[in-house]
Amino acid sequence: MFGSLDYIYMPAADVDGETQRYVETLGAELVWKVRGMGTTVACLRLGEPGPAILLSGHLEGAGAILVYRVPDYAATLAQLRERNVSVRELEIPHGPCATFTMEGGQRYAVYQLTRPGAVHHFDGRIDS
Repeated sequence: MFGSLDYIYMPAADVDGETQRYVETLGAELVWKVRGMGTTVACLRLGEPGPAILLSGHLEGAGAILVYRVPDYAATLAQLRERNVSVRELEIPHGPCATFTMEGGQRYAVYQLTRPGAVHHFDGRIDS
């Protein structure tokens, strides 16, 4: 049902400080850091291949959201709903997306890449 794990979306109270620690301590590559609408989000890469890490100042909750790409969003949602998974649909720059939380509190999202240009839209942009 799931495709690739593309993003690990993590809450960060101090996106600037956490970004600096990822770069200096773990050797992460800062792909972009964008400020807007009252928050900051930074995209980092720890290695290739592998999911990008998104540090977010606006994400509520303590745990990360594992964001999987799916080849057929509608079919995936139908399968999740058939299995009594309650999903919350939204739109992200990449395309349609739905989030859900498992009973144990683990958070997930699925999305279909319908706008491929969005993947690299912010590459190289570092807002100060």
